[in-house]
Amino acid sequence: MKAAVVWWDLKDTGHSAESLRDFLRDEAIDRFAGIDGLRLKFWISDPETERWGAVLLWESAEAAAAPLPARAVEIIGRPPVHATLFDVEAVVEGRHSDPDLSALGLARSAVVP
Repeated sequence: MKAAVVWWDLKDTGHSAESLRDFLRDEAIDRFAGIDGLRLKFWISDPETERWGAVLLWESAEAAAAPLPARAVEIIGRPPVHATLFDVEAVVEGRHSDPDLSALGLARSAVVP
């Protein structure tokens, strides 16, 4: 397995984590749900430092190497400032009450505090 961490510095782009939530709801979430070999993707943000990005968990190096939709680059106007691919040493799921992660997050209706 492979994990990727990617983020953008949104300073001087005219975008913020809040302004990119419509893009997530309207396009990105559904688009990435259909990517072969992608086990999990979650988008992350830090409004105070104007950073926005994602963490992706891939089932193989081959899946991680496949081309991805570049719509975020198009919208933000530049590529991410950081993109690193890691080997995954272990994976665990802890105890949780909501088995469907896809409905959670600030861009979705069920907001996680």
